[in-house]
Parts: sequence; structure tokens; C-alpha cells
Amino acid sequence: MKAFSLLTIVPTALAISLIFTEANLAQTPQIEINRNLQPDPLVLKGKSGGSVKSKCGNITTAPNQIIQVTESLPYLRLTLESQGQPTLLIDGPGGKFCVQADNYSGSKPELSGYWQAGKYSLYVGELSGQEYNYILSISQQKK
Repeated sequence: MKAFSLLTIVPTALAISLIFTEANLAQTPQIEINRNLQPDPLVLKGKSGGSVKSKCGNITTAPNQIIQVTESLPYLRLTLESQGQPTLLIDGPGGKFCVQADNYSGSKPELSGYWQAGKYSLYVGELSGQEYNYILSISQQKK
């Protein structure tokens, strides 16, 4: 009898876990980006940081934003503005990249260049452990 109840409980718990995981991902905003980005720059706002410690600062369990690049783009630039020490973790077709501020970017995490088609999960992290409002600009215009 105990084996029967365990066989019933485990699949039920797994199903509930998958439902909550899918619900969490379903709440993440997704934007399609193609060669005709409008408006340019596209400006997204949110809150940086989270409870998950990573090599790219504290992040949330779900991405802050998902972008779907519908066709390969010769140039795309992401620029993050926030107080504190913001980071940008990008998980996409080419792998995971952690972008931090440097002197060249004016203390703003920025990544630009060629982007292949695919889905990119963006996590806005924070090295200080705090949470701050952020502005993420996506543009096809070179500086």
C-alpha cells in the first residue's frame, strides 16, 4: 500500500512543479526583434538583482526579459542603466555571457555586435546584493 501511495505522490508533485515552472516562464515578457526594430531604441524597465547568487551577480530565478531575434542581425546593441553595480547575463544560442560595466561603456553594461537568430534570456543582475530600478535599451543604431 505504501508503494502505491508513493507512486501516486511523486508524479503528482512533479506535475505541480512543472506547472509552476511553466507559469513562471509564461510571465516573463518576450519581445520579437527583427531588422525593422521600432521604436529604436526600444526601452524596457524593471528591477535588477534577485535571490540567486551567480557569477554575474544576484539574479532572479526567471529571466527579466526574453528576446526572440527572428533573423540574424548584423548589429544590435543592449545598454543597461541602473544604480549600484548592474550586470547583464545573456543566455542565448551562442552560450551564456556576463556583461559588466567598464570604462569604455561609461559604467553601463553594454554588448553590441552581430546577433544570430534565436531566443535570448536576459537576467539583470546586481553585484551589491541590492535591488534597483533599471532601464535596458535595445538599438540597431551604432553610437
